[in-house]
Amino acid sequence: MSEFSKNEPEIPAPKLHYHHTERTHLCTPLLPQLFDENNPRIKRDIVRIVAQYLDTLGYTSTKVTLYDEANVKQHQENNYISDVVRLRSAILDGEWTEVDRICQAGSLKDKKHILYKVYKQQYLELIDDNEVQKAFTTLNKYLKPLEAQQSCQVEFRDLCYLLTAKSIQDAPAFHDWDGIASSREKLAEYLQSILEFEIIGRESEPQHLRPNRLITMLRQAVAYQIESCQYHAEAIPSVTSLLNDYAPVVVPNSEQASFVGHLGNVKCTTYVGASGKYVASGSSDNSIRIWDSSTAACLAVLRGHTSRIWDICSDRSGTTLFSASGDGTVRIWDIRDLHKPQCTQVVQPDGGGDIYSVSLNPLESHLVIAGYDRTIRLYDRVTGRMVQTFQGHELSVAHAVTNPLGNLVISGSKDQTIRFWDMMSGSCVKSLRSHLGEVTSVATSDSGMLLLSSSKDNSNRLWDLRSLKRLCRYKGHQNTSKNFIRSSFIGDSLVVGGSEDGMVYIWDRESTNIVQRLCGHQGIVYDAKWNPKRGILCSASDDWTLKSWWFDPSTTSMKEC
Repeated sequence: MSEFSKNEPEIPAPKLHYHHTERTHLCTPLLPQLFDENNPRIKRDIVRIVAQYLDTLGYTSTKVTLYDEANVKQHQENNYISDVVRLRSAILDGEWTEVDRICQAGSLKDKKHILYKVYKQQYLELIDDNEVQKAFTTLNKYLKPLEAQQSCQVEFRDLCYLLTAKSIQDAPAFHDWDGIASSREKLAEYLQSILEFEIIGRESEPQHLRPNRLITMLRQAVAYQIESCQYHAEAIPSVTSLLNDYAPVVVPNSEQASFVGHLGNVKCTTYVGASGKYVASGSSDNSIRIWDSSTAACLAVLRGHTSRIWDICSDRSGTTLFSASGDGTVRIWDIRDLHKPQCTQVVQPDGGGDIYSVSLNPLESHLVIAGYDRTIRLYDRVTGRMVQTFQGHELSVAHAVTNPLGNLVISGSKDQTIRFWDMMSGSCVKSLRSHLGEVTSVATSDSGMLLLSSSKDNSNRLWDLRSLKRLCRYKGHQNTSKNFIRSSFIGDSLVVGGSEDGMVYIWDRESTNIVQRLCGHQGIVYDAKWNPKRGILCSASDDWTLKSWWFDPSTTSMKEC
């Protein structure tokens, strides 16, 4: 690919034939209610469908291996049902030696929820018979390791209390105890319900499997994804990959809404979760605001930082937000209830100085934190500790992310370099020095094959992550100021970035031509993020506002600014 030259004529944006529709359809959160993927019948159906597909492709050996493993699993499930039947009978007869043998030696040894109920029954019977010493042994040997299976938070505490109580009914959790016989019958009913669930799932096995069943279901899934989009093409789209949900290529051409409320320039923005229902912004007024992306209404203001917000990101579920600030901290926010958002944790690295970047790894288990002290840190969200550091940049680190595989950290720095770090060892495995100015951002494509970098040399550059070769350069915008102007991808075919001239620039990824300039901001545009679910672009600006942009078919494709 050739680099974009100022002397080359700009081609107009491609003519789009998309129309925007508001429609109601089956929402993604409801999909799990359609069927239970843990139902044994459904599991066997999936195996049969996959085996059929393998057979049509000629992978006969693979199909045979699949069926062999499925038969082993089926045998294990049959043993499980047999053991539950025997266990139910032994409990009703009070044969506790047999009960213990079935629980410890058979397929039930890993079914903790069943074991807890069984040993709780045995313990209560020992208490009822005043066999305190045996009850104490059962409590420590069997019930204590299964404490997490208790039906309420105080149940295990009450089990312990029974060792000194006058009767079982004295413990609040067991005030309705009505004797050994009745309790055994209730436990037997519980085991019977397990049997019925397992057996019903195996009845009425279909004997005929329609041809090409997997392909048919995939076509239906893609058709649903297309129908669920807000934008619809007049021509039938062609889907070339099943790795991600279908999203149409739409070039925003009009301002949708302006988000007003910040009392300082807006440095960064991100969508809250994958759905795009909410969008968040970080500002020099030391606050983060969460907005309704459709109405531009401010739903929450997160306060606590004592300096400007440089960067924010969200988990895919949209329940947690992460913010990096000039006060030298990263704050973790619980935003499940937007009426009462809470800062649950403050992370303060040892180096001091501004934190310019915060991002999540693909598993969302770790945070990548970088900033003024030239160090990149990996923070474990579970343990609450820094578990790795990456050092080697000569100046502060403006941005750091992980690649989609999660094995590399990629960073851009004021020292004009892009560095690649091994996640496990912390060592720098490659350094790129091609930009002629400070690197202000790095971003990877969804496929993980491409890297996009932004620099204060008035260019954004595209790299092949496999060969680490520079593919092309995007120009036309302005990026020389003290602040970070960042760029990112719009799907697989477009690149978007901010500019000091107050416009949002959109480039065709392959040709490097500018296909759209969005004007409306009255100051520097620092950041712009795309949401494929909503087909909306959001931009953050020095004019104290956040703006959203969408495709309006009544507007000319290339707007004159």
